[in-house]
Amino acid sequence: MAELLAVSDLTRRFGGLTALDELTFRVDEGMIYSIIGPNGAGKSTLFNCICGIYRPDGGTVRFRDEEITGRRPHQVARRGIARTFQNLELFRHMTTMENLMLGRHLHMRSGVWNGITMLHRGSRAAREEIEHREQVEEIIDLLGLHAARDRYIWQLPYGTQKLVELGRALATRPSLLLLDEPAAGMNFEERQDLLFWIGDIRDELGVTIVMIEHNMQMVMGISDRVLALDFGRAIAEGEPAAIAAHPEVVRAYLG
Repeated sequence: MAELLAVSDLTRRFGGLTALDELTFRVDEGMIYSIIGPNGAGKSTLFNCICGIYRPDGGTVRFRDEEITGRRPHQVARRGIARTFQNLELFRHMTTMENLMLGRHLHMRSGVWNGITMLHRGSRAAREEIEHREQVEEIIDLLGLHAARDRYIWQLPYGTQKLVELGRALATRPSLLLLDEPAAGMNFEERQDLLFWIGDIRDELGVTIVMIEHNMQMVMGISDRVLALDFGRAIAEGEPAAIAAHPEVVRAYLG
């Protein structure tokens, strides 16, 4: 498989605290790659460095063999990387459809003047609007969000809100999807459904997935490879079964 994402010697400090300490790993195209570790291990900091929210103090991030270290978030997104957040970042007083349409913003070409003419169904802006809505409807079908389509986010249960955020990331049509604790706050049935959806996103849409997750049953059930972090350093990397039995991983989780 071709290499899609390569992180080399990535370092990020906050004052005297080293959140990432010369971290190195690679993700091949088509993988579901999970990152585990106790709270404070540097997992979300890693995502923030990849996405351009944080600028690393050292090391590099390469995507499709292009260095993207220090790029701004919108520049990273345009290259085909999308993410969800540990804490929901949805617009609560907008509908599911409206939140998903925001994910299409990167691909919208019509300017203000074209938007004014959207009253005419044959206009460029109107045609573009229809195309984007059709793509969002495909995501609604994939994630089973039909009942939530026209409801405001604040009206939806937490598990459904997590799916909407996943759908909004998919609406950008990424090649690489970063999931930050996607199963957090979900019940058992919702987690089982999420397992199937993540598999479908990889298999049907061809999206490579890097996932931060604390639920070890979920990690072991779906991952191709697992990276374990502790205090910003990699302590183990390999196939799920080997990581679950690794003494350093057991020590980091159980003390």
